Amino acid sequence: MRNQNMDVIRGVAVLGLMYMNAYSFGLFEFGYVPLQSPPFSDHVIQWVSLSVIDGRFRSLFCLLFGAGLYIQWQRYQQVEQLQKRLKVLAVFGLLHGFLLWAGDILFIYACAGWLVIQYLDASDEMLLKRGWQFLSLAAAITFLIALIDPTLTIYRDSADFLASYNASRGSALTIFVNNSVMFIVMLIALPLITLWMAAGLMLFGIYGYKNKLFETGLTKLSKIRVLSIALLLSAIRISFEYQSSLFISALKEPVSWFAALFTALLIIHFVVRLTTKHDFHFIALQRAGRLALTLYLMQTICLLVLFKVFYPHWVLSFNHLEYYVLVSGLVIFQLSFSVIYSRYFKQGPMEFIWRKYTNAA
Repeated sequence: MRNQNMDVIRGVAVLGLMYMNAYSFGLFEFGYVPLQSPPFSDHVIQWVSLSVIDGRFRSLFCLLFGAGLYIQWQRYQQVEQLQKRLKVLAVFGLLHGFLLWAGDILFIYACAGWLVIQYLDASDEMLLKRGWQFLSLAAAITFLIALIDPTLTIYRDSADFLASYNASRGSALTIFVNNSVMFIVMLIALPLITLWMAAGLMLFGIYGYKNKLFETGLTKLSKIRVLSIALLLSAIRISFEYQSSLFISALKEPVSWFAALFTALLIIHFVVRLTTKHDFHFIALQRAGRLALTLYLMQTICLLVLFKVFYPHWVLSFNHLEYYVLVSGLVIFQLSFSVIYSRYFKQGPMEFIWRKYTNAA
């Protein structure tokens, strides 16, 4: 029987990803670039982002992906079918990354999933052990790279940023080449950082599924512990924004990862409790969760067209608030699309293609 809680959580994850990803569709290598004197709303949204958004939905997806691999392994009792699915997903990811957007996560998930399927029959202790080892390895490498090659501070109203913006403008071929170069950089980072981070989170997802996390949520004691750690790490991460030490700057990303993991666990717990104890159904989110791949690729197309074709100048004028308003509008659109589409079709177009090519492989 399909776990509807996981559909809801997947819907939250795929829609929440836009609040993280939207910044990277203008100039991918910069992400969000503030003004030298940002509005007060920038500070507020930055605090909110560091507390409940940054990395949280990516972590949710990894946890769900790991749990999904385990569910499919239970169904088929052999890994060959899983390997076929991952191969097709990897092809989707490469096409998505090279042709559309360098921030693709599909290829990362396919590669991490290939590693994770080696642990589908592992004990709970081994899942936790390897999960922490993989995540800690990725965090350590990220920290060291940040120490060796620190990120330079740049402002949107600076001459350097304006020069980069002007250089990015050009023909479709120029945009394609720039995106391909950025995706190659992301592929280089895959075996160093992102593979281990994603695989570690997926192993936690398997552990969580085996221990009924997606059915009953956290125990009372576990909830208190997870909440305390999430609050502590988020507070530490926010405090780092006001410190200029190179050592502290290098710690920002690793601390964000661990804060994201514990916050993602809380999101899962609250969704499960609301659905099981308070009879919330979240129909629209369920529908979105079942169309996650379709919606994810739709987001890329929508944001790419907006920021690269029709309104490239938004990169120069948008503050955090404008990005959030835009993304919230797209979230409403995708929720509406999911509900209407699901009235007529049982499966999303990309989900159908994924299954068809998997069966043909």
